[in-house]
Amino acid sequence: MRNLILLLIFTTISSLQAQDVKIAVLKYNGGGDWYSNPTSIPNLVKFCNANLRTNISTDVPSLNIGSPELFSYPMVHLTGHGNIILSPDEAENLRKYLSSGGFLHISDNYGLDEFIRREMKKVFPGVEFEELSKSHPIYHQKYNFNNGLPKIHEHDDKDPKGFGMIYEGRLVVFYDHECDLGDGWEDRDVHNDTEEKRLDALKMGANIVQFVFEQ
Repeated sequence: MRNLILLLIFTTISSLQAQDVKIAVLKYNGGGDWYSNPTSIPNLVKFCNANLRTNISTDVPSLNIGSPELFSYPMVHLTGHGNIILSPDEAENLRKYLSSGGFLHISDNYGLDEFIRREMKKVFPGVEFEELSKSHPIYHQKYNFNNGLPKIHEHDDKDPKGFGMIYEGRLVVFYDHECDLGDGWEDRDVHNDTEEKRLDALKMGANIVQFVFEQ
């Protein structure tokens, strides 16, 4: 009986802790619209809770990159269309967060690419973005994407590519380019995506979440 009570207590505590798990959206300086796609992460969280049986909070905070609160989140998300500038302190904070177990998902909302590549060199000077193979585990979680990253939105008539930054053998950043997963996660009436495209985006997003939470 005592063991059963202890098990029930542990289960209850674990459930309460699980409800505190959140994914944050990163705010940044430089003029880019970090606040674009406001419905994307809440919708992704709801999809994951329904289909992966996660218990992630639907309260999605916006967080400064230099904030010490960054370390409270297992995964953070960054998007936008334009410039991003990281201060030395912000770059150091993000580096410490990622190297200590955190994960960053970047979704190019179109126009972010040249700036995010430049700024991430400040975070990991010796690490380059590398295209992930179609066999990478991030494409083969609950949902299989045998052709790699799905194409959600058309920008420059280029193939979608998933890039990663690998630090000490661990994927710490996943960057979707020429894909726009974030747009695909938004409310149906925002971009008028087909249900098939929107579902592909949500499934790929769920794969990212599952990959992060099960590392």
